[in-house]
Amino acid sequence: MRQIRYQIIAENLRGRIADRRYPAGQLLPSEAMLGAEFDASRVTIRKALEVLRSEGLVESRQGLGWIVSSVPVRQPLAGLTTIEAQLRASGRTPERRIIAFGFRSTSSIETPENASSIAQKLGDRVLEVIRVNLADGKPFARVTVWCREDLGAELSRSQVAERSFYDLLPVRLGGAIQTIGAAVVSGEDAALLEVPAGSAVLVVQRTTTDADGSVVLVSEHVFPAHLTQFVVELPPVAMV
Repeated sequence: MRQIRYQIIAENLRGRIADRRYPAGQLLPSEAMLGAEFDASRVTIRKALEVLRSEGLVESRQGLGWIVSSVPVRQPLAGLTTIEAQLRASGRTPERRIIAFGFRSTSSIETPENASSIAQKLGDRVLEVIRVNLADGKPFARVTVWCREDLGAELSRSQVAERSFYDLLPVRLGGAIQTIGAAVVSGEDAALLEVPAGSAVLVVQRTTTDADGSVVLVSEHVFPAHLTQFVVELPPVAMV
């Protein structure tokens, strides 16, 4: 029986998803790009994608386009932990890619409100590390960490590529204050995270202290909104 054009395209895309050329959570090429690849109209491409959506293989997200269906990584907020630990707990393979490593004056940090806040918490000079966290080889988060100069003085680029600051710092950690908000991805982060410009992201600002309450790290974590969820368990409240 002769297959209809959109069914042939759907079968081709289904195969790419099955062999993980398009892994879970990945953005598919735009409808225009797929149309050019398959020499098909946008209507035909849309019908093929709708077939895959009916099978639960893909979904459409406002501002993103079509993505391969996936279960977002759940990040519980019950304790101080790392992205790597959260990814392993969800069955993903974590990896780090260091983008920048170096000491700098807090006055030279590009975002003025960050600069004043970081200077107040960590001093006039910090170790700044920018990295991309990967999950199963795909971008999961852009993380920038600012470390107090005296604590970062002995650290190397290779060390922070392999291990978390929580493992490397020679202090006993106390805890952290964390805020989570929604934002529109910047152009630079869109490129690093491989998402379209204007996509929604979750931005986590974290201030980590040692056991004596002194600030040792300030960090910013940017996650594509479709890849993760932050979960907090609320204990029951006594009813009066």
